[in-house]
Amino acid sequence: MKKSSFTAMVLGTVSGVLFALGMCMALIPEWDAFQPGIIFGCVGIVLGLTTLIVWRKMEHKEPVRFSSKTVLTVIVGVAGALALGVGMCFSMVWGKMIMGIAIGLVGIVVLLCLIPLTKGIRE
Repeated sequence: MKKSSFTAMVLGTVSGVLFALGMCMALIPEWDAFQPGIIFGCVGIVLGLTTLIVWRKMEHKEPVRFSSKTVLTVIVGVAGALALGVGMCFSMVWGKMIMGIAIGLVGIVVLLCLIPLTKGIRE
């Protein structure tokens, strides 16, 4: 394993755990830790962006260029992940199984649309 891949794996894991823990702290009322949760979540996001920058620098790659395709890809990814999560909430939290499965499937289809959006369709 290359040093850059190992570094990205460790930093990415730490940032993901911090973000997930922060969101749990902020969104689970029984924990009563909304403000520290927001701080943990923001630290996780900043560390994740730092990981991207450090990894690209170690791989000697150009900085990420923001184009309309990049923005569209991010919007589609976020929308798909949110739809999948809302579908899971409908099924598991609110007890509306049919509606949750339908919304979750829509989220999965939207996430699958990322493949042709990023890679393109070739013959």
